[in-house]
Amino acid sequence: MRFKKLDLNLLVALDHMIELRSVSAAAEKMFMSQSAMSNALTRLRDYFDDPLLVQVGRRMEVTPRAEAMRPAIRDILVRIEATIDSHPEFRPAESTREFTILLSDYSLRVLMPTVLRLLDEQDATVRLNLRPQTEMPHLLLERGEIDLLITPEPLISGDHPSTLVYEDHYVVVAWRGGKFGDVTMDREAYESASHVVMVPPNAAKAVETSFLAQSGVKRRIDVESFSFSTLTHLITGTNRIATVHARLAHLMKDRAELVCYPVPVALPPLRQMQQWHAYRETDPGIAWLRDVVSQAAASLPDVLT
Repeated sequence: MRFKKLDLNLLVALDHMIELRSVSAAAEKMFMSQSAMSNALTRLRDYFDDPLLVQVGRRMEVTPRAEAMRPAIRDILVRIEATIDSHPEFRPAESTREFTILLSDYSLRVLMPTVLRLLDEQDATVRLNLRPQTEMPHLLLERGEIDLLITPEPLISGDHPSTLVYEDHYVVVAWRGGKFGDVTMDREAYESASHVVMVPPNAAKAVETSFLAQSGVKRRIDVESFSFSTLTHLITGTNRIATVHARLAHLMKDRAELVCYPVPVALPPLRQMQQWHAYRETDPGIAWLRDVVSQAAASLPDVLT
């Protein structure tokens, strides 16, 4: 298809080349030969009268013109993809569609087992691609690389629709047989203890870390992990403590021999959201998936501790 004498297939090639900064990598991603991708780049350069990608040392860099066009190109492609993928109705028991969901290992442990159970109850034949949380997850949503984002409210984008999945709160956990197995967990004890914490990708702050900092709490952090779900096991057999989601603590309490205490300062609740691209608002498959996630969340037990 051509628009103003431009082969629109070339926009797909340009999108991949800009993202990957590589002609060969873009060719591999599009199942094309490197010579065919190089030819596509030549045609694009001629059309836009700009080199678009230039060799700088051992790597390719995009020109200012290409960088400026990137958001608009991605927006066009996402809009086209949303139109093509959309069908008048969605039958989960007949569909072979793959849905990509971005979520943390906390949501993977607490929510997704129930989601998978509901899929079985509906005899759904869809496939799920569960991808790990990133520092700025909304960027993958913007690029159309994920279908659904499940993340705390502070991390969602204001440009796309979202709904509340459920609320959770934080608790302090300690090993039942250790120093903090039977104490009054006041602020003094909390701040003086050795903490194990989860640090998100690229050293960003976890939500509870931001909440605690806003409350003026200072923790003595001795161990950092890349995973929420490992925190409960890392403190077992030690005198360390961790601040974790109450729902996660409830699941792991007996297995990891834990005791739970309220956090000694008032923290806002964790509002776990689901978000999808605005162009996929009327996609019946995405709507069905959102409903399954909401049903799964509604069936989770209440956790008070």
